[in-house]
Amino acid sequence: MSEKFTIDQLLAVMASLRHPQLGCQWDKKQTLKKLTNYTLEEVYEVIDAVERQDGAQLQDELGDLLFQIVFYAQISKEEGLFNFADVVQSITQKLLRRHPHVFPDGTLESFGSSMNSGISAEQVEINWEQIKNQERASKADGTAPVSLLDDVPAALPALDRAGKLQKRAGSAGFDWQEYGPVLEKLREEIDELECEVAVSDHDKIVDELGDVLFSCVNLARHLNVVPEAALRASNRKFERRFRDLEQRAMHEAEGLSSLTPERMNELWEIIKSVEGAAVK
Repeated sequence: MSEKFTIDQLLAVMASLRHPQLGCQWDKKQTLKKLTNYTLEEVYEVIDAVERQDGAQLQDELGDLLFQIVFYAQISKEEGLFNFADVVQSITQKLLRRHPHVFPDGTLESFGSSMNSGISAEQVEINWEQIKNQERASKADGTAPVSLLDDVPAALPALDRAGKLQKRAGSAGFDWQEYGPVLEKLREEIDELECEVAVSDHDKIVDELGDVLFSCVNLARHLNVVPEAALRASNRKFERRFRDLEQRAMHEAEGLSSLTPERMNELWEIIKSVEGAAVK
């Protein structure tokens, strides 16, 4: 039976890897900024494992993601910013504070004493945003006006950030109540894009295409669809169908380059119909 390690031992491994004399040369070279690309990669690998329903791979990828957190904490400790215990303290306090229906006094000891534990998930989200707004107001230093959008990270993927911006604005009532008007807005943006394409104004095409994408995210939000997940699913579907197209082209000719665009389209429609029949 293999040895069972603890979080303290993981922290000790990380400190050893960063040891000035005895540590790993690669680990010692890393900085907070250098880690960000690796962190994004690990997050996407976690998501991929979840979507493939691969439990063993998910366990492995979650370990890699945890290592990233430990890495940030170790570097920050060396720089006198905070340590891993501070990270645990911060998130625990935040969870206790933002779940008053579960922890009425904001303490672990108050668990189970609330009469509001049966509130709906929708009300929990509303309460969560209200508490976050209070936190933003308390952090304001008075030098700049407080905005609901203040802490939406600029580094988020554009689709995710669009959704968060829209959700924040919606929490203040700046939103449609149903998807119909959102769909109409999307059609309007597509019409405006077509007008700019007709006159070949590249800057305006970029602007209008951005509006189309922003409206698509808004529609997804109103349909309770995660746009990033929907697009990943479409990517996988396209990849699957294109690989099938390549195989069919190899059997029929000498590859895709030997087929006319018309024949490629015919094969593509065949592939789609076969998939549709299989689903049924």
